Amino acid sequence: MRLRRWRADDLDAFAALNADSRVMAQFPAPLSRAESEFVLAQIEAGFERNGFGVWALETLDEEHFLGLAGLSVVPFAADFTPAVEVGWRLLPAAWGHGYATEAALAAFAFGFGAGKLEEIVSFASTSNTRSIAVMERLAMQRDAAGDFKHPLIDADHPLAPHVLYRLSAEEWRRREAATPE
Repeated sequence: MRLRRWRADDLDAFAALNADSRVMAQFPAPLSRAESEFVLAQIEAGFERNGFGVWALETLDEEHFLGLAGLSVVPFAADFTPAVEVGWRLLPAAWGHGYATEAALAAFAFGFGAGKLEEIVSFASTSNTRSIAVMERLAMQRDAAGDFKHPLIDADHPLAPHVLYRLSAEEWRRREAATPE
């Protein structure tokens, strides 16, 4: 897989991803095309502002769009913010192939390398077992004391309770040093 910056011709695929009810099952609602266009503009602004962001994710061979993955500044206040989050959103056809894990590892390498970040977090609704499994495969550390109700989701909504995972730059470097080449 490859992570790359977004192109103008990605909007159709991005909007289709965000409109898919299976993809968006762990979000309050699918996004309209106009909402996807706004989000993509926000992603690009994040690259300009922060020097990192959420990349388009595609296959290496035929450049098939698989989804998105990368780093973003958490856009709300919580006990663990300010923070940078690693996240992913993939088409159902890409689920179960290791793309989210591989993309997150690439995002860690950038974030802890060129991005000079000290910590990267990830979080998901307590019912999002797929994303929680990715965080576990990434050997991120669960911060049960940091679990929270997502402030941008109605507190009574079933998706409001979230788990929090963390990975420090120190732990990333320790693991990288211990990994044989």
